[in-house]
Amino acid sequence: MSKTIALFASARRCGNTGKFIDGIAAEIDIEVIDLAQKRISPYDYEHKNIHDDFVPLVKELLMADNILFVTPVYWYGPSAQMKVFIDRCSDFLDVEELKEMGRELRQKTAYIVSTSISEDADEAFLSSLKNTFAYLGMRYGGRVHANCEDGYLPDNYQKDVAGFLSHFDSKKTM
Repeated sequence: MSKTIALFASARRCGNTGKFIDGIAAEIDIEVIDLAQKRISPYDYEHKNIHDDFVPLVKELLMADNILFVTPVYWYGPSAQMKVFIDRCSDFLDVEELKEMGRELRQKTAYIVSTSISEDADEAFLSSLKNTFAYLGMRYGGRVHANCEDGYLPDNYQKDVAGFLSHFDSKKTM
């Protein structure tokens, strides 16, 4: 049985994106980690931030087989919190003691869970995340999107969520 963790990145935990991932998490019984609750500094070329929450968080993510990258679409890209997390993945290239940890991401499958006020996620947004996964050597497993132009309406996404959940090997993935 595989383990799945959701990496949530939004300015509002109880907003549309939070409600969307909470509904998904309840279906497959997964942990949702809120990046806003972590102390993760922006990328620093001198790596003075190496003792923040980034490395412990990645160690936790490495315990999972599947990682859901959960973010609203802001200006054709992921949220600022998600962008900081992704930028910090550069540490895996620069910090010798983290390079092996970065290589372990190659064994993981990444998924995208997004919301916006559009029918679908923008292609630039999707490409940025898919290209990041490819660069890190992660498999891309799929995505699900919720159009929240009229607010969070779970019945509108029921079919899409059901299709998304079929990617997981059981209803209980932890």
